[in-house]
Amino acid sequence: MKHSISLSWKAGSWLLAFLLFTPVLSLFYEAVSPTGEIFSHLLNTVLVDYIINSIILITGVGVLGLLFALPPAWIMANCDIPGKRYLQWLLVLPLAMPSYVVAYIYTDLFEYAGTVQVFLRDLMGWQTAADYYFPDIRSMGGAVFILALVLYPYLYMLARTALLEQSESQRLASRLLGCSPLQSVLKVSLPMARPAIITGLSLMGIEALADFATVSYFAIPTLTTAVYDTWLGYGSLNAAAKLSAIMLLVVTLLISTEKYSRRRLKLFQKTAGHEQKEMLKLKGWANILAQSWCWLLVIAGFAFPAAVLMNYAVDNFAISFNTQLLNYALNSLKVATGAALFAVITAILLGIYQRLESNRLASVPSRIVSTGYALPGNVLAIGVLIPLTQLDHGVNNLIMSFGYDPIGLIFSGSVFAIIFAYAVRFSAVAVGSVESSLGRISPSLDMASRSLGCTPASMVSKVHLPLIRRGILTGFLLVFVESMKELPAALLLRPFGFESLATWVFQYASDEKMEQAAIAALLLIVAGLIPLILLNRSLESDQR
Repeated sequence: MKHSISLSWKAGSWLLAFLLFTPVLSLFYEAVSPTGEIFSHLLNTVLVDYIINSIILITGVGVLGLLFALPPAWIMANCDIPGKRYLQWLLVLPLAMPSYVVAYIYTDLFEYAGTVQVFLRDLMGWQTAADYYFPDIRSMGGAVFILALVLYPYLYMLARTALLEQSESQRLASRLLGCSPLQSVLKVSLPMARPAIITGLSLMGIEALADFATVSYFAIPTLTTAVYDTWLGYGSLNAAAKLSAIMLLVVTLLISTEKYSRRRLKLFQKTAGHEQKEMLKLKGWANILAQSWCWLLVIAGFAFPAAVLMNYAVDNFAISFNTQLLNYALNSLKVATGAALFAVITAILLGIYQRLESNRLASVPSRIVSTGYALPGNVLAIGVLIPLTQLDHGVNNLIMSFGYDPIGLIFSGSVFAIIFAYAVRFSAVAVGSVESSLGRISPSLDMASRSLGCTPASMVSKVHLPLIRRGILTGFLLVFVESMKELPAALLLRPFGFESLATWVFQYASDEKMEQAAIAALLLIVAGLIPLILLNRSLESDQR
């Protein structure tokens, strides 16, 4: 049943979608402008190295992510091992750890002056680094390991869900045809989970490419660090925009590859998800190896770094806990709350418009807004900075035309820029949450409310909003915690003297003083646990 809504609601939906898409348009507009000397210099010297390093990083994280994620995903979906009830959600926790925090902790442990090498030198009697070989943690390999350790839960969650939804009859059929358990996994289970695996790898690749803090801490030049250095080091917005456009093309290529790889792939599983699945009972060495691998990932990716931070926090409480921490925490709360409110209001407006209008064009604003999530933080910062700078100049010129003094950079030079950037990137999360809740509301409720004389506005306020309040709250919390942790955009857009928890922790990590920011890092981790708990509950409810 189609319900006509007001022209102002339609116009507002399209206007808001265009507003949030403006950074992408501005980025490409600036990128196609005449090339400056700085970009030409980069093109002739180091740009190829930046691109090669980025490709190596993405590939390495993907390969190592497969090794980290697929075995526990299969074990949690098909096997019955001791502690499974806890392991299935503990394996997700590394996603709550900021990558640069984990990088600092493992660097402090494994570098030449770290605990491990000092112990080995004392034990073996070695005197210098020339007496033995030890892998350098501050290297491309170290960055790949840290990022894979933090990002593998993306692939783990998707692969685990796909494996849980597979039909038990197909696995049994493969066993009747002579396949061993391992052959059944390799020839049946994993190929059928291929779409989820490729999607998880794409997410890991996008996040690895967008990472700035870890590669910067390890001094690895990638496209991400190039954008940051070009803008803040050389002051060239044009060159930074061109590098950002290259990154955006790489992200688009990753997403397109994922979609192209399954363009003709159609999987149909009779009674999938409705059968009583027979869990394998692992015994002997198989049981020991399965448990060891899963617990090792939990300890290495979350428990050990969290324990080190807690030790830092206790030993340096007097230094870590001060008025600065409270001020920076308040800054993070303000920015994250503003971005979350903006995103939720956007999601409600676009979601209701799509439901009530119910035509093909009505879904376009939501899809436009969702493109922002694919933008790495530093790329988004450049895209946001361009239109806001032009807006500031326009406002100041208008004021001066009336004979008044200019008011300065009220948009690009204030916290508004950070909030707007976060809203552009994370509105897709809120839109997805609200749309999912709206999709569960039966159309018969709309028909019943209209037959009782409700206008579209009263139907929204009395029927839709009360029923989607859980989706609204979930979207708000997810955007809030993502905004709390976002680093690259904050580093590029923050006003002079503005610090958040994320920028403060990164600053101390870069200066090798993580002990003084341990409490701030723990606060970021606690904030990151909120969406993971929500995701785990969602997975458990879907299984039931």
